[in-house]
Amino acid sequence: MLAGYASRTNLSRGIHDPLSARAMAFEKDGKRLVLISLDILGFYNGTAEPLRRAILNECRLQPSDLFLCAIHTHSAPTPTLDAAKGHANNVEYTRTLQSKLVKIAREAMDRMASVQLGVGSGASPVGVNRREVVRDNAGNPRIVLGRNPHLPIDREVQVLKLASADRNELIGALFAYATHSTLLGPRNFLVSGDVHGLAAQFIEKHLGAGVIAPPFAGASGNIDPWYRVLPEFNTTNSWVPEPVLLGTLLGEEVVHVLKGIQNSVTNAEIRTSIKTVSLPGKARGEAQSSSTGLTTPLVLTAACVGDVAFVGLGGEIFTEIGQAIKAASPFPRTIILTHCNGAAGYLPIRSAYPEGGYEVQSSPFAPGADEQVIEEAKRMLAELRRRD
Repeated sequence: MLAGYASRTNLSRGIHDPLSARAMAFEKDGKRLVLISLDILGFYNGTAEPLRRAILNECRLQPSDLFLCAIHTHSAPTPTLDAAKGHANNVEYTRTLQSKLVKIAREAMDRMASVQLGVGSGASPVGVNRREVVRDNAGNPRIVLGRNPHLPIDREVQVLKLASADRNELIGALFAYATHSTLLGPRNFLVSGDVHGLAAQFIEKHLGAGVIAPPFAGASGNIDPWYRVLPEFNTTNSWVPEPVLLGTLLGEEVVHVLKGIQNSVTNAEIRTSIKTVSLPGKARGEAQSSSTGLTTPLVLTAACVGDVAFVGLGGEIFTEIGQAIKAASPFPRTIILTHCNGAAGYLPIRSAYPEGGYEVQSSPFAPGADEQVIEEAKRMLAELRRRD
């Protein structure tokens, strides 16, 4: 069963492009950091902790040392380890996935060698704010999922470059970009990495020589690709399928950024931190909280490798929140990774609640949760910086 759309109730029918898990590991003076990018929707059905626990135990990592992140493709199997909550095929898939995640984490750590690290950023038009304003029969405005280019979007393409220290050969290219991977909609039954996965595949094929390009979804709770929820990969009359088109466009920007990265560091200190924060909550389906005292947990993970910081957020985070964290960070570069170490659901900004819409209705968070997350992320980053 493919994930992401309740209306899609049939089994998948084939594979358009392969799903991957990609791991990047760092170590300095015994301190480690492992970043894993996984081509699935996210860690729903209580799968985050079992998958994390297996990796942590096998690799002897501390909880804060692991960023387990999903790219949020809606054309990958729904993860579940509970037969009562999913198809038997998906339970088998997730168990196999768990063993593969342990294997790649272990392999990444076993292959460690001295590297040079560089960082850069570009911009891409692939994403667009999806909170479109329409009017009902009475002329009243309401928010639907669509395309609204007049609202904020974070177009930054964040790129981390790894090259071998001895020969300066490119070996890795981590990148993050803020969009849902929802080019394909509920009528698609082919497995695909969608925009993030296709971008990574393009980069790896173009660069060759064993380069690994882990993709990550930035703060994109209210961001979709410019073309969205398409029924298929259309190739009629030489048409370039939109998922391939936009995936390639994003991938080419990553390659352009890589070519321009000149700065590099070695022997960078590594620090990590993790915290589950209790945030103002509400019942799903409500636009505003009708109860007092409700709370919802969210996992925040922070780390740094020298002057490059990472913030992992365990949910679908509005783009303005990611921008605020980057702007307030004491680090020169702060890479935002979502669907990380958890799956708490949508976290909108306060001003979105009066407007309503799908993200607000389905969110388990009440107004003001966004502000607390920004402040907590700032505190965690400041603490990492103070250890310098």
